[in-house]
Amino acid sequence: MKALKYVLLLLLIFIIGFCIYIAVQPNSFEVTRTKTINAPQPVVYNNVIDFKNWESWSSWVEENPETKITLADQTKGIGGSYFWEDDDGVGTMKTVDAEASSSITQKMQFGDFPNSDVTWDFKPNEDGITEVTWTITGKHLPFVFKAFSTVMGGMEQQIGPHFERSLTLLDSVIVEDMNRHNIEINGITEYGGGFYLYKTTNANSQNMSAKMAENFGTVMEFMGTKGLKQSGMPLTVYNDMSSGNVIMSNGIPVNQRIDIPEGSDVSLNFIPKTKVLKTTLTGNYTYLSKAWAATMKYIAKNGLEQADLDPFEIYTTDPGNYPNPADWKTEIYIPIK
Repeated sequence: MKALKYVLLLLLIFIIGFCIYIAVQPNSFEVTRTKTINAPQPVVYNNVIDFKNWESWSSWVEENPETKITLADQTKGIGGSYFWEDDDGVGTMKTVDAEASSSITQKMQFGDFPNSDVTWDFKPNEDGITEVTWTITGKHLPFVFKAFSTVMGGMEQQIGPHFERSLTLLDSVIVEDMNRHNIEINGITEYGGGFYLYKTTNANSQNMSAKMAENFGTVMEFMGTKGLKQSGMPLTVYNDMSSGNVIMSNGIPVNQRIDIPEGSDVSLNFIPKTKVLKTTLTGNYTYLSKAWAATMKYIAKNGLEQADLDPFEIYTTDPGNYPNPADWKTEIYIPIK
């Protein structure tokens, strides 16, 4: 009996000591992780700002696939929210503030515990990738919450590894989505024709993108000095594709004939109304060679004969308005007889 009293006394001392230890623990916590995501800032932001995307990169869902996710009527932007239920309880997350492409502020409620603040910061790097910082903070923590956290190893141990894994998954999900592409042979149609201002240069696969950007910039600058407006999306006419290098004319459509000053780097040309085979690439420009190969294969398979007019591409989406390369559209036109 006396031994039992000693055991109970020791147990009481342990409980009192544990309670004192819990009581002196901080009344707040902060867990933060940063990772570089291999995608442009707006692409990363657009994924995170919509809760319908979270399940695909959530470490918690990966660890517990039985987690039940319930999406609200609004999932994207300020006011967007979602709910989850797993073995540990029920939680909700809501976006309360956002600055386009730059930051997101959210409130998280789990069970009967106090709200936690969740923030995302997206910092663009010069090389087109994004440094993402994900932070969760909690304040005015009650005794029960601190006890639960201590027993489970602390909030850093509970949340940190999940943040790290989720950010890794986010990177892979976004990169995979950016590589999404589709090639559609639209078939034989008619191109309406028109004038275009252009600059011609030769290029290879290594410098083609840079030279295109330089040529388009020269044409746009010329148009600005003349007060001219473009009448269509930028295009590239391939004057010679017979060797490893190409001779190309990068141009901007205009709706009228224009007198070009002598000695100008910019010239004017006209594409007549003509019969063409049209192909549409939806995806990054890096897949253009694949689209051209599919187009030429179609021509050979169907016994089509190319006309004397040079083939050309039209870039129907402005990358400035479509940050995800998977959404870019390029139309390939091969004039045929």
